[in-house]
Amino acid sequence: MAATLNHLLSGQEIDTHTRPEEAALRFLDAAAVRLGWSARGLHRTLKVARTIADLAGAPRIALEHVAEALQYRSGTRA
Repeated sequence: MAATLNHLLSGQEIDTHTRPEEAALRFLDAAAVRLGWSARGLHRTLKVARTIADLAGAPRIALEHVAEALQYRSGTRA
C-alpha cells in the first residue's frame, strides 16, 4: 500500500488503516455519543489521533492519542 497522508484518508480507509487499540476506540465512541458527533466528526478526530500516534512513533492509536486529539476539537473540554 502506498503511503497516504492522514488528512486525505477516506472514511473506509480510516476504518481500515488507523488501527486504534480497543480502549482508545471505546473512549472515542463514548465521547462521540456524549458530544453528539456524526460519523464525520468521529473520523476527523480519529485522523488527528493517528497523526499524534505517528509523531509518537506508535504503531497503533492508544488512549492517550485519542485524549489529546479530543482536546484539539473546538468546543471540547478536558
